[in-house]
Amino acid sequence: MSWNDRVARIAPFRVMSLLEVAQAREAAGHDVIHLEIGEPDFATPAPVVEAGRAALAAGHTRYTPAAGLPALREAIAGHYAEHFGAAVDPARILITPGASGALLLASQLLAGPGDRVLMADPNYPCNRHFMALAGAEVDAVPVGPESGWQLDAELVARHWRDDTRLAMLASPSNPTGHMLDAGRLAAVADTVKARGGDLLVDEIYQGLCYDLPPLSVAATTPDAFVVNSFSKYFGMTGWRLGWLLAPEGAVEPLTRLAQNVFLAASTPAQHAALAAFTPDCREILEARRLELGRRRDALLAGLSRLGLAPSLPPQGAFYLWLDISRYSDDSEAFCRALLEEENVAITPGTDFALAGGEQHVRIAFTTGEARLEEAVSRLERFLARR
Repeated sequence: MSWNDRVARIAPFRVMSLLEVAQAREAAGHDVIHLEIGEPDFATPAPVVEAGRAALAAGHTRYTPAAGLPALREAIAGHYAEHFGAAVDPARILITPGASGALLLASQLLAGPGDRVLMADPNYPCNRHFMALAGAEVDAVPVGPESGWQLDAELVARHWRDDTRLAMLASPSNPTGHMLDAGRLAAVADTVKARGGDLLVDEIYQGLCYDLPPLSVAATTPDAFVVNSFSKYFGMTGWRLGWLLAPEGAVEPLTRLAQNVFLAASTPAQHAALAAFTPDCREILEARRLELGRRRDALLAGLSRLGLAPSLPPQGAFYLWLDISRYSDDSEAFCRALLEEENVAITPGTDFALAGGEQHVRIAFTTGEARLEEAVSRLERFLARR
């Protein structure tokens, strides 16, 4: 049998096979500490769950418009105004099945055969893969501490080519957790605009910030495309709900794409998400953000003891990107051995980085401080044997 050549360009998400092994070990009675998957151990906030139940009881199970429930689009626009000082027309917001649905729409609209797309390396792998499925070529620009683990204006200018169509940023980023401040974000936007390109910003971890205030490119760059999600800050991973903020002129073709690709996002999930913007829910979400900040600090303290803490602590999201080159140049083997010997599951850097992934791993601080401290103790034993 033969398949579309573009599918061959899609690499497997290695952490999923590692998760399968970790779950099998757990089923066999081992005490596995899960630090591999980007999903904190918090349940969906109660106000959201109750709103979802109420929506089902009220019979809100029919299709919404392809662009989403009007009330939810208005609530998101209000969120931008209240928290980021961004005046956003609700008509520019399309509700999607998860951020993945938003990435699919954006990639199909903005990239195609013959186009080149700039993004940082390391990066969330699906960002590369969506562009590859659209037929575009990705120029993955290696970044490190010198640029704050971000694709900045200087790097964009240096790597832009005649056939570059799009630059994609992620702030806070996965896997490093680093952010661009407002000035650097605006500088990238100006650099892209001067070259006649488009800017796509992944703000999926927006709100989960510890050292810098949360911000949105929408406050300074109304012609940017912005991907966001209810999964991370709002704690609604399994509800599969996200959104795409687009320039006014792009809304009509994006809506046509949505009508054909997924018709509409889940109706009960959209009604439930309305409760995410209530004061009661906001209080819960902010308490969780502070808890994640404490977890970050506890994990950094433990890793500092081992000489493994990153030189630039993450400012957002819930990940640490660690250099393990003192111990291994094969992050996949390192992660397998750590799981087999100490029952600690972390993610190999090869999932995220085309350059240097073999010398890095990602640790998610998505479990409680006591478990994180136990994980550090097990890691210390593991490293002592190397």
